[in-house]
Amino acid sequence: MAMVLKQMISKSPSQCNPYGVFSRFFSKPSPYIVKVGIPEFLNGVGNGVETHVAKLETEIGDFQKLLVTRTLKLKKLGIPCKHRKLILKYTHKYRLGLWRPRADSIKS
Repeated sequence: MAMVLKQMISKSPSQCNPYGVFSRFFSKPSPYIVKVGIPEFLNGVGNGVETHVAKLETEIGDFQKLLVTRTLKLKKLGIPCKHRKLILKYTHKYRLGLWRPRADSIKS
């Protein structure tokens, strides 16, 4: 371990690039959708939830409102329990930054 540190210190700054290892990861295009709306979000969730796109767009309208919608509102819109659970689970993950719908959705 100490020998590795000595080698890194002894190298000139031009030879030692701490970001060189990670530069290849940042040059790839993002596999996620840049602009997320209600249809893109529900298609990303999959499992039949995308059948409610028209209903949610007319009643809720905005994606930001969908992110704060509660289960009772979804129940009043006639969305089944299994789909409500999926929508609420993925909206919570989206708000935390743990999940985003992919551009080419695998689940559809």
